[in-house]
Amino acid sequence: MSNLSDPGETSPAPPPGPGSSLPIGRAAIVLIIFIIVTAVLVGQLHPTSSSTTATTTATSSGSSTTATTTHGTTATKGKSTTSTTTPPPASVGVLVANGSNVAGAATKVATELKANGWNTLTAVDTTASVASSTVYYAPGYMASATSIATSLAVPTSAVQPLSTSVPVATVTGADVLVVVGPDIAGKPVIVTPTTVASAVTTTTKAH
Repeated sequence: MSNLSDPGETSPAPPPGPGSSLPIGRAAIVLIIFIIVTAVLVGQLHPTSSSTTATTTATSSGSSTTATTTHGTTATKGKSTTSTTTPPPASVGVLVANGSNVAGAATKVATELKANGWNTLTAVDTTASVASSTVYYAPGYMASATSIATSLAVPTSAVQPLSTSVPVATVTGADVLVVVGPDIAGKPVIVTPTTVASAVTTTTKAH
């Protein structure tokens, strides 16, 4: 018998050696490194959102500014202005009512107030006697009422909002009501010059 192998037969493939797994291992390492690098880059491009708020407040003629900056956001710009002005005395209707037992007390006070520029109405009597003088004001006329009270030496604590409970039958046309009590009715009426508060403007800016 011959030991020569048949030329048509195929020799079996050699078993895989340890070196054949190297490409797979290298590919896995490269993939892991790629994932890590990508995660780091994403973290740098999109950091944790942060916000910075700065507030500056100034009084009188200054301004109040509030600015808020959030990651990658442009703040909206806006401006609002509010003006509060004390009306001049000539445009303020002042009604003086006598709540004391002194005859003509309301007329005397009204005459003095008119001499100082206030638009006084015809003096009247109260529906009931009062213990002390009070100055009432309609909405928007608190500063005017305070000026009148100061000029009459009436404490500012006696300046109150005008309501339906005032001891006067009607306050038609009156922005300020002065109820004369015995504390000033029996004294000489000396009205000090009136100082009208200037306009106050508040500006708020948002950046």
